[in-house]
Amino acid sequence: MTDVIVIGGGPAGLMASVAAAEHGAKVTLIDKGNKLGRKLAISGGGRCNVTNRADTETLIKHIPGNGRFMYSPFAVFNNEDIITFFEGLGIQLKEEDNGRMFPVNDKAVEVVRALLNRIRALRVDIRTKTEVKDLIFNDKDKEVKGVELASGEVLHAGKVIVAAGGMSVPHTGSTGDGYTWAEKAGHTITELYPTEVPITCSDSFIKKKDLQGLSLRNVRLSVIDPKKRKVIKEHEGDMIFTHFGISGPIGLRCSQYVIKAKKKHRVNSIPLKIDLFPEENEEQLFQRLTKMLKEQQKKAVKNAVSGFLPDRLIPLMLKSADIDPLTVYSQISAEKLRALTALMKAFPVTATGTLSIEKAFVTGGGVSVKEIQPKRMESKLIKGLFFCGEVLDLHGYTGGYNITVAFSTGYTAGRAAVVEEE
Repeated sequence: MTDVIVIGGGPAGLMASVAAAEHGAKVTLIDKGNKLGRKLAISGGGRCNVTNRADTETLIKHIPGNGRFMYSPFAVFNNEDIITFFEGLGIQLKEEDNGRMFPVNDKAVEVVRALLNRIRALRVDIRTKTEVKDLIFNDKDKEVKGVELASGEVLHAGKVIVAAGGMSVPHTGSTGDGYTWAEKAGHTITELYPTEVPITCSDSFIKKKDLQGLSLRNVRLSVIDPKKRKVIKEHEGDMIFTHFGISGPIGLRCSQYVIKAKKKHRVNSIPLKIDLFPEENEEQLFQRLTKMLKEQQKKAVKNAVSGFLPDRLIPLMLKSADIDPLTVYSQISAEKLRALTALMKAFPVTATGTLSIEKAFVTGGGVSVKEIQPKRMESKLIKGLFFCGEVLDLHGYTGGYNITVAFSTGYTAGRAAVVEEE
């Protein structure tokens, strides 16, 4: 008989297995796929962004889905513990922009291998290509008894950790199985939606693919309330225009706010604004633009602003400001230059939604954290049943935040499955 059954071989499940085994439990790790760590192997563009080195308050701020819940798991196993853990496995890490931590050799596969080697060294019983059909509970005592496999086999254990993932990136095995088991145990599943997903847009320049592939660096993307016209959320960084809309880091981060605003206001589209010069106010930018055009007053405006604005945006912006691309500075009214400046500070884009949850990097929604003990990740409803990772209504931004949630909740669940409450 095994002490702890862990369902799911993603980041949370792997870390839960390590923690439970390190604390002396006999652990069985079950995954329906043929390979463990598939989501980990593709994270960070195949380089594996294992965590983020930000302080706790910054981490919480970058976990828009119930971030405050994470104070307790971080008290058990935080980002610095994650770094120490991997370095202890011989994975040297390096810090990149915005605190992102990567293996020095940029190979996610090495991280997965080191983690699996640790699991094997701890004698965890690994069962791949094994599908769990159901969890077994004792209804009278409200405690978990084990799992029933799709093959009909029953595995008994007094502790079961569900780390089955969400609905995003389904080819890695995240197909929402954990929600069904959680509901059967009496848990609330909050509405599921895609997060960290590209945004779809309806503007003619998007449909014509005029800007497809254009990357913008260090810009600000804002999601605007369609009724009050106020900013709902904004993020600064890099983005890219695609054949269907907007992607890149700040596009992904703004995506969930597009979905929520559409639902809240029951509208078909949400306005977005791109500020190409977030470091300057409109007046400073107007003065700089005027000075630059004066210095090149014999040049056609389309050539004079080349280098100041991305070349592929110039025709679109001049047309929107009603400026003939071939005119020179002396022929352009101050009013039109102000209109051009306003566009540089608030270039409008119309979001219609996002790609599907299957195309998302992260799932929003899940098992309600109100029904989970944050210090243990144990169900408040069923004794011995634990949840960790993306199956929970917890999500962080990409950039090492979401994976930190997975590792932290996974370790906390694995430890708590063996160590009784102090």
